[in-house]
Amino acid sequence: MSPVVATVAAYSFFILLGAIAGSLVVVFTHRATRLVSFLAFAAGVMLGAAFFHMLPEAFHGGGYPSFTLVPAGFVFLVVLERNFLSHTCEEPLNCTEHAHHGLGLTAFVGLSVHTLIDGLALGSAVTEGVGLMAFIAIMAHKIPSSLSLASILKSEGKGTRVILGYASFYGLMVPVGAGLYFLSNAALHLEKFSPWALAFSAGTFLYIAVSDLLPHVSRHGKERQGRNLVALVAGLLLMLALARVVEH
Repeated sequence: MSPVVATVAAYSFFILLGAIAGSLVVVFTHRATRLVSFLAFAAGVMLGAAFFHMLPEAFHGGGYPSFTLVPAGFVFLVVLERNFLSHTCEEPLNCTEHAHHGLGLTAFVGLSVHTLIDGLALGSAVTEGVGLMAFIAIMAHKIPSSLSLASILKSEGKGTRVILGYASFYGLMVPVGAGLYFLSNAALHLEKFSPWALAFSAGTFLYIAVSDLLPHVSRHGKERQGRNLVALVAGLLLMLALARVVEH
């Protein structure tokens, strides 16, 4: 095994552990009102990731034309969720085993696309000798994102085993992306597609936050509006802070 591949494997292992750790925070949360606040926090994380990280990176690498894929990502999840996935039930905190669920899978798809791109970036960064910074940046984003995914899944009534399974597959998208970079970069020059893919992913994040998470928090968090607003702002501020740290 080459040193580059060994480094990527080590970084990917710790990112996977971070994704699982983020989901465990939600797994051990049992109060429904706290779960709604977690969903508000998840919305803030996704909005913050889109506005403070993904869109600036897309603009930096691909310019304004890359933004044309933002609505494409949004519409992609609209079509996917409305036509191919069952949507969440109207009372997610009281869903029965017969209720239809879809938001968790939708969120998993959106987050996984972004994580796959992170894997591409990690492979490129390690090759260029700046892998440590990429690892810190990815790890910093994966933990709150994993918490967001786990919050959505738990709101649908998913059990611990299912939540951890989703979190594990989500974390494994990093080594998959890195592997794709090593296998395909020479022929396809994947770094040229990263800005466009980031813009597309930003569109999926915006859809999940605006069309699903925030309406759910509004419906089920009326008794804790102040706390849920604080959770939303906390998610935004966390991603802003992480973006500034990564920038410097």
